[in-house]
Amino acid sequence: MVWPLALTSLQSGYVLAAITLAILPFAAFSFIRSGGAWDEIGKGRFGIMHSMPPPRLGQSPAKVDPAIQAAEARQMLEAKSYRRLRRGEEPVDVEAELERLLDPKAGEKPDLGEKLRAEVRQLVIARNERRMRGGKEPLDVEAEVERQVADFIGLGH
Repeated sequence: MVWPLALTSLQSGYVLAAITLAILPFAAFSFIRSGGAWDEIGKGRFGIMHSMPPPRLGQSPAKVDPAIQAAEARQMLEAKSYRRLRRGEEPVDVEAELERLLDPKAGEKPDLGEKLRAEVRQLVIARNERRMRGGKEPLDVEAEVERQVADFIGLGH
């Protein structure tokens, strides 16, 4: 009684292996013939990649009407204030925040104060101490501070 059951499971294993080996060349052939089909998945008329035209180089972005921009910014700030109120936090001062966001001078380079320069200077001094413990030459503190500040505000390499 045990012998036929063992033979059945052994034979079904052989059958499964035989089917797999018989189908494998057809699957490989189909995969090779698919070629660029994998590259086309997600594309087409309704694909994400074709929903927006690519940006044109050398052309400035379209101008936004300041009134529309102000209205949208106000809606955003009012919603933020409402969410803060619902959480039990202080609401946002919508008018002051709107003034700050729409200020034309806000796009200028930030003026870094001495407090930030002092913090960068402390970091450079600490790095110099580690370098000297490692037997390396210390960096010029002021030059390194100016380099890091320039990198921070986007004037560096």
